[in-house]
Amino acid sequence: MKRIKVLVVDDSAVVRQVVSQVLDEDAGIEVIASAADPILAMERMKKEWPDVVVLDVEMPRMDGITFLRKLMAEHPTPVVICSTLTEKGAQTTMEAMAAGAVAIITKPKLGLKQFLQDTSDDLVAAVKSAAAVNVKRLVPHARAAPMQVAAKNTADVILPPTSRAMTQTTEKVVVIGTSTGGTQALEAVLTALPAVVPGIVIVQHMPEKFTEAFAQRLDGLCQITVKEAANNDRVVPGRALIAPGGRHMLLKRSGAQYYVEVTEGPLVNRHRPSVDVLFRSAAHAAGPNALGIIMTGMGDDGARGLKEMLDAGAHTLAQDEASCVVFGMPKEAIKLGAAQQVMSLDSIPEHIVRYGR
Repeated sequence: MKRIKVLVVDDSAVVRQVVSQVLDEDAGIEVIASAADPILAMERMKKEWPDVVVLDVEMPRMDGITFLRKLMAEHPTPVVICSTLTEKGAQTTMEAMAAGAVAIITKPKLGLKQFLQDTSDDLVAAVKSAAAVNVKRLVPHARAAPMQVAAKNTADVILPPTSRAMTQTTEKVVVIGTSTGGTQALEAVLTALPAVVPGIVIVQHMPEKFTEAFAQRLDGLCQITVKEAANNDRVVPGRALIAPGGRHMLLKRSGAQYYVEVTEGPLVNRHRPSVDVLFRSAAHAAGPNALGIIMTGMGDDGARGLKEMLDAGAHTLAQDEASCVVFGMPKEAIKLGAAQQVMSLDSIPEHIVRYGR
């Protein structure tokens, strides 16, 4: 089997050493080189082009964002961002995601060596996830989150299944689940929506601290309001709520009003937040009043939840393969018969508008 060729670009010698060591220990990955800055990286890439680049953001001579934009314009290549987990770093990393990165690995300011060794599974999974993306879909934007590796719980660990569905009302809600490539897809969908659409709740697989910066960025681009969800936030027309990284989000209903519950809990399908958890809660709370949408992403999180929504009377759709960065989650939903319709990314905004009418 062909090994994934990786180039590590980071101004920290410790990070270069540990990341290279962790990745080389996986039989499916080969670190072909490491570089202290993008200038040196470009010289090395003239000799051999990598399948994936692991890239820091703040570096000397040329910052990671400038290098990433140059890379995507000249030779689109999957990039995993390895960024310090700070509020400032989250904002900067969002710029990198907007420039074309497909995954995020977060690192602390202190204890780097031990942290990177402890999260070796996440590093390996992020690189393998990045290597599987549809490179053509990386242009002009692509951004996403790394896979998490852990026991694969189902949504049963958060809330039990049910066959009951709410009776139909005039209040409608849209629930969206996505992962790798999802930040690009969400930007395309949400920026195309008018100011008045049904309330939207979203799970995007993304690390803690980054969802707030992501929501703020989208809020500045969209006609609708976009925010990171807080516990008991109302789901109202013209607003999208994005589940916080590291916490599950459930749709709830009180009388005629919808709201969200943000909660702790174990990983579900190796993720927190989990799309299956959101979709199951939508089946419980909204039933036929909901539109469920599953978009680009690695793995199968959301497939079973979308089927539960369909069985509860909701309308469901999946993004098609041609427009996905990774056709994993939609493919699994389609295989389960969970999606009533399969459509391109460009068609989804208009479908949401028509649903709202």
